[in-house]
Amino acid sequence: MRRKNESGRGGIRRFPFKGIAQKWLLNSFGVVLIILLTVVSAASLMLRDYYYGAVRQVLMSRSDFMYSMMERYADGSVTGSFDADMRSYIASFSDKDQIELMAVDADGNIQLTSSGFSYRSDRMPDYEDALSSSDGTGWWTGEMNGQRVMAVCRTVPVMSSSFSAFRFVVSLELVDRTVFFLVMLIIGLSMLILLAVFLMGLGFTRSIVRPIREIGAAARRIAGGDFGTRISRLADDELGELCATVNSMADELETNERLKNDFISSVSHELRTPLTAIKGWAETLIDAGADGEITPEELQLMQKGMKVISDETQRLSGMVEELLDFSRMQSGRLKMDMQKMDILAELEEAVLIYEEKARQENITLRYNEPSMLPVTIGDRARLRQVFINVIDNAIKYSDAGGEVRIAASVRGDSILIQVSDDGIGIAPEDLPRVKTRFYKGNYSRRGSGIGLAVADEIVSQHGGSLSLTSTLGVGTSVQILLPIRSDADEQPLPKGDTGQKIIEIE
Repeated sequence: MRRKNESGRGGIRRFPFKGIAQKWLLNSFGVVLIILLTVVSAASLMLRDYYYGAVRQVLMSRSDFMYSMMERYADGSVTGSFDADMRSYIASFSDKDQIELMAVDADGNIQLTSSGFSYRSDRMPDYEDALSSSDGTGWWTGEMNGQRVMAVCRTVPVMSSSFSAFRFVVSLELVDRTVFFLVMLIIGLSMLILLAVFLMGLGFTRSIVRPIREIGAAARRIAGGDFGTRISRLADDELGELCATVNSMADELETNERLKNDFISSVSHELRTPLTAIKGWAETLIDAGADGEITPEELQLMQKGMKVISDETQRLSGMVEELLDFSRMQSGRLKMDMQKMDILAELEEAVLIYEEKARQENITLRYNEPSMLPVTIGDRARLRQVFINVIDNAIKYSDAGGEVRIAASVRGDSILIQVSDDGIGIAPEDLPRVKTRFYKGNYSRRGSGIGLAVADEIVSQHGGSLSLTSTLGVGTSVQILLPIRSDADEQPLPKGDTGQKIIEIE
């Protein structure tokens, strides 16, 4: 026999990424990861744009200052040699440690630099842009001598100058390192956040998965028939409620299993008793006529035996019919043949059926019969079955010398049938469950434990109610309340009418 794993049938392995933790990893953790990647990417671009913009702004301020100075030479506000002054300005440029200032001649060659170093001038996109732009300004960011740089170029407005443009070039190496450091810092923080989310999520999912697995294992044991399995309540939350629900389910299943076993035992005993009587009397009758001659005594014995066999057969038939009704009730196939009926006639029929039984068991059957009850709608055979069941229970649970009282009356828009006894009564802990299937509060008396459940279902399908009040050792009272159907030809009992007859059977 293959061992079943906890995930399902024997031999079938759990598919990957099917558990709650895996699903969370693919869903929630994946979403957090995507969000953090998006944030890191956006932050990287924003930092780069910010620092590059700051460098651009510095370069633009320097070039604007120099251009304004060149304009004063161009309009004659300043006299003197422009080229000589520019050479002096470049040589003494105050920001030469951070920014390289270059002078470009008319041929596009770099003549002077603020650092004194010479540079190849074969690639100056900013210079080309400045020559073609309307404001004489050009920008460029790229590689120069193995370094990433940013450059701004301004054309010279002085016509007599040997210089055609000036370039401000700054290295972006420090800026890129700063941006890279900040981006790595953001990535590090994101990784810490991701790790924290992962650990918290893992702890959270484990706090859910572990109890669920325990609940699942307990449920499988219960499904396997171990109704004594219980789960300790893990927390005061939804999982705790689930544990309580599973425990309650196990309690109900254990109770139902016990009731079912008791029911089978009780029914087996109930069926064995009449069968034993039938078999015994059948063997007696066979022996009585074995010699071919029947004496008057044997004839009398045979008549007695046939009556016993007939009675016990009728008893067996009633029990089988009760079981069939219960089966129909459980499957929803217990149907009612609703038509106009006289409840009083059916109640009186049930009383007459139990006259002889009550006399044999030395029980007084007191029937307080009203003169009239309204005609209503119902299933006469089923309601007679209810009355028979309730009266039978009253006699069954009464001792010799006891009394069973039956009464019927009109209560508002309903008919009340009440059957009371002074028998052994029902214990308070048993009273709420006496209408439950298979339940028997007292196993010392005969019965299958389903008659009252069937009776309650029949009354419910008539729109009525069946209730019990009882005191242990004092007696029990059953109240059957049936509504008077408005579509019937009602013949109400006149108010104040006390014309009732009392039938006493002792």
